Amino acid sequence: MSSKKQTELPAPKTGFSRRGFIGGLGIGGGALGTGLMEPETAAAATAGVVGPGPVAITLNVNGKPLKLTAEPCVTLVDALRNYLDLTGAKRVCDRGTCGACTVIMNGKSVYACTVLAIDAQGKNIQTIEGLATGSNLHPVSKAFVDNDAQQCGYCTPGFVMACKGFLDEHPNPTEEDVKHGLGGNLCRCGTYMGVRKAVLQAAKEMKGGAKNG
Repeated sequence: MSSKKQTELPAPKTGFSRRGFIGGLGIGGGALGTGLMEPETAAAATAGVVGPGPVAITLNVNGKPLKLTAEPCVTLVDALRNYLDLTGAKRVCDRGTCGACTVIMNGKSVYACTVLAIDAQGKNIQTIEGLATGSNLHPVSKAFVDNDAQQCGYCTPGFVMACKGFLDEHPNPTEEDVKHGLGGNLCRCGTYMGVRKAVLQAAKEMKGGAKNG
C-alpha cells in the first residue's frame, strides 16, 4: 500500500500565544471583527491587564474619594452596596433593564450594574445618598413624597436619580417628555402617574419650570 506524505504544520509565530489572543479579545474587542491580532497588537492589548485578584480602586462618590479593594469584575452597584455601604442603588435585574441601580456619572444617568467599578475611577458619581442637603430633601425626593410616587419603595432610589438626571438635561419638560425620558426605569407597583407628576413638580422648583401638555 502506498503511503501519503504527512504535511508538516508551520511553526507558530514567535511572540503570539493562545492566551495572548484570548486576552486581546477581552480588551481590544475589534479582534472579533478582523480576525487574529498581530503579535505586537496582542502584546500591547494585554500589557495593562489587572487582576484576577483584588485590586485597589478609588471612586469619587458624592464629592468624596472612597477607597476599596475588589476584583476587577465587580460592578459599580456591587461596589457601592457591598464595599462602601451605599445601599440606595438596588441590584434587581442585573441586566441593565429595570433601572433600580441608576446613578449619575459625569452628569449622565447610568445603570450601575453595567459599569465596572474599576472603570468608574476618575469619574464623578452621584447616588441618592448625596442628594439631600442636611435635613432638606432634594426637590425631586420631596416631589416623590408629595405625589405618593412610591409604594414598596424598592425602585424609588433609581427613579429619583433618573428623574434628577433627566431634569438636569431637560429643565422645562412636558408630561410627554417625562414619559419618554423615564422609559428606562420600571416600577412593578405601577406608580408611573405619581412619578410623572413628581417630575413636573420638581421641574417648577428647580431651574426652568414645567410646561402644560
